[in-house]
Amino acid sequence: MEKQLPVFVKRHKTDWRGWKFMWPFAVVFVFVFVFIIPIVYAIYISFFKKQMIGGTKFVGFENYARLLQDAQFWSSVGRVALFTVVQVPIMLFLSAVMALAIDSMKLHGTKFFRISTFLPYAVPAVVSTLIWGFVYGAKYGLVGSFNDFFGTQVDVLAPGVLLASIGNIVTWEFVGYNMLIFYSSLSTIPHSLYEAASIDGASEWQIVRSIKLPELKGSLAITVIFSIIGSFQLFNEPSILQNMVPGNAITTYYTPNMYAYNLSFSGNQSNYAAALAIVMAVITMAIAYAVQLNSMKEQMK
Repeated sequence: MEKQLPVFVKRHKTDWRGWKFMWPFAVVFVFVFVFIIPIVYAIYISFFKKQMIGGTKFVGFENYARLLQDAQFWSSVGRVALFTVVQVPIMLFLSAVMALAIDSMKLHGTKFFRISTFLPYAVPAVVSTLIWGFVYGAKYGLVGSFNDFFGTQVDVLAPGVLLASIGNIVTWEFVGYNMLIFYSSLSTIPHSLYEAASIDGASEWQIVRSIKLPELKGSLAITVIFSIIGSFQLFNEPSILQNMVPGNAITTYYTPNMYAYNLSFSGNQSNYAAALAIVMAVITMAIAYAVQLNSMKEQMK
């Protein structure tokens, strides 16, 4: 026989009436004003062109045809593509190694290591770039002191290694973020599996290869997609370093985002910049979808 609660004891029940009144506005605000309308407006203005005589004129796909023949645009796309191919694997490899080290339970000061690794992600990208910009300075900072002490001529902001220096900043910023994603996946593995594998005589490397690495496949796909999107949106680091790098190593079209920004705000070509942004969105979505599709195929095997 069930026990009945006394009359004066009331069951706590969540009151959702406030949310019922708010959800129509929330849906309209988030999905229309914040997401859909800016995209539709960008597509709309990409079919126009501002002229000194005659004002704004409808030109159809002229901006897109011009973009396909724009050597500066494709130069910036190739630069971020190279950046993605080199920087993303290095960053994710370091993140996975750190996650495995923390999950091994053989690392002393695990909490401090985890917090200190994630801390750079909490620092704004602008501040991080300024910090590394002063470190990279050949006449001041760490590199300058290194040159003075050893009598060398090291310049990590030279055109040949500038992209690698930017990659180092981005890796420092996001390796801890990706490490936490990997570590979260590893935390879902029951420790009984490790104990059973140890009893069967499996070494630490065999446990990592047979149990831990397969578990990271799902989170690896997520981090790869996020990293690709972030790489193709590269803007803060090169734009801030632009004033610190001697000469014209960082041009106005160093990355697609920088090119679009300078076209819109400095060149008064907002319509052409909108077409550039739409094309970059399509390229990024296509690459991200290809990575996701390949990941799904790998998981189904």
